[in-house]
Amino acid sequence: MKPTLHKLYEEQLIADLQKEGGYKNVNEVPYLEKIVVNSHVGHYVNERKAAVEDAVAEVSKITGQKPAVVFARKSVANFKVREGEQVGARVTLRGARMWEFLDRFIHITCPNIRDFRGLPFKSFDGSGNYAVGFPDQSIFPEVELDQIKRQIGFDFIFVTSSKSDAGAKALLKALGMPFRDKAKAENAA
Repeated sequence: MKPTLHKLYEEQLIADLQKEGGYKNVNEVPYLEKIVVNSHVGHYVNERKAAVEDAVAEVSKITGQKPAVVFARKSVANFKVREGEQVGARVTLRGARMWEFLDRFIHITCPNIRDFRGLPFKSFDGSGNYAVGFPDQSIFPEVELDQIKRQIGFDFIFVTSSKSDAGAKALLKALGMPFRDKAKAENAA
């Protein structure tokens, strides 16, 4: 059984995006390839091993998939990091798990954020990918607040098949990504 957001994309959004973007072929319409979730525990120098274990546990609760431990590629003395040392956790979501995660992120997690005004538009990388970070795990309903031992930040990268930011913005906006309203942002500034 396909996730609800994936069904919506296939049945309705592909046609809408094709018409809006002026794509001649349905295969040109941008789609979501994967979602990468990263967590880095660099500021816990003295208790890095325990912090990495906590990051692995938190990422697995949030995504429903066991993450891989990330190791430092080279030593950096200023950050007290040695080559080969554990520094975080990373997971790549694809398929049904990706669509379910995106649905929960859009409809449950983002509305839980205190004073949430939308996600920034500036986080596109020029190649059709969108990255956004959150400073702690308390915004996710899967995480039990009384079980949090240390604050762990997360980065989400939404990788699309689009070659341009405009196509990726149209795709994510059509999927329901809660972007900041540009007019409101300009008036507030």
